[in-house]
Amino acid sequence: MEDKKNRRGGARAGAGHPKGDSRMISFRAPGALADQLAEMPNRTEFIRQAVSDAMTRPRALMLPYYDFSVVAGFPVPLDNDERAQDIDIISMLCPHPEASYLIRVSGNSMIDAGVQNGDIVIVDKSRRNPGPHEIAMCELNGEYTLKHFVLEEGQGWLVPANPDYPKIHISTDDDFSIWGTVTYIIHKARD
Repeated sequence: MEDKKNRRGGARAGAGHPKGDSRMISFRAPGALADQLAEMPNRTEFIRQAVSDAMTRPRALMLPYYDFSVVAGFPVPLDNDERAQDIDIISMLCPHPEASYLIRVSGNSMIDAGVQNGDIVIVDKSRRNPGPHEIAMCELNGEYTLKHFVLEEGQGWLVPANPDYPKIHISTDDDFSIWGTVTYIIHKARD
């Protein structure tokens, strides 16, 4: 009787499970989507990228939005009839999540612009050309600061929003760059 082990052809190149930690995953897709995927020349890479993007994208946080102004005078009752829609708070505060970051503020040089010590600001680094009334996240000679960036007679200035702080002239000898524009300021209601 012949040994069954000896009848096998031995190891074949490319046979068996691929090396590494990847595993086969399958899923059901609606007919039209399945047809589109079947026609793609590199569908594995497309699906891998789509899943990766979906996992790194911030999830929506929907909060109810009431479409009327609230006055800081006589009370106005909130009624569900005035509720216009739900708003995705993440998309509203951070329209470019891939280019945004949060940073905590230390100091009071921008207090008249609504930025207080301890606040967290959302900075959009895709917006590196702020207007003179926008708040810029700047690096000046290795230190970071929030200021208005203003050009006056061809000269760059960092202008605080607090009269107790001086304007800072940016000379050609300075190492200066703008790292983004503040889009929103987050702070708790103070006591």
